[in-house]
Amino acid sequence: MAIRAIDLRKGMGVMWNDQIWIVHSVEHVVKGKGQSYMQIGLKNATTGQIIRERFRVDETVEQAIFDKRQLEYLYSEADSHVLMDPETFDHIRIPAELIGEKSVYLAPNIMLEVAFVDGKPVTVEFPTTVELKVIDTPPQVKGATATAQMKEAICEGGARVKVPPFIENGQIIKVDTRTGEYIGKV
Repeated sequence: MAIRAIDLRKGMGVMWNDQIWIVHSVEHVVKGKGQSYMQIGLKNATTGQIIRERFRVDETVEQAIFDKRQLEYLYSEADSHVLMDPETFDHIRIPAELIGEKSVYLAPNIMLEVAFVDGKPVTVEFPTTVELKVIDTPPQVKGATATAQMKEAICEGGARVKVPPFIENGQIIKVDTRTGEYIGKV
């Protein structure tokens, strides 16, 4: 299936130059004069090589179809994260760099969508929201009635989230994994 360059998003797979690539970064460049273009960072699914390519906005590339599976997060080690297939109970090690900075949102039993190419994991997608336990946040200041006053809370995975003043240690909060913002109290 062909997809236009302007519709590419981070994490998508494409066939380009007879190889499977994962979209690593997307930038829409608009010039004052002349046509705009897409500056796309591509990561080779087999070798890990990262390149930057320029595509016309209306140029099409073939979308790659991955073997995607829902896996349950179990625990982390120094250089990898261990996930389990809930159907076969197989343990699968995912390299830590594949999850990267989002590892702060890992909580026991969270379900992640992992895409595989030739049995090798290439992308990991988090759910839109996760529930995290607050382990450290300053106490609420009495008499502080200013609107939109937020304080920083450190959650169990290490995530730092701006929360309203009424959130206390030990409470469970809902966090958006795309932006890292507080959504609500559970």
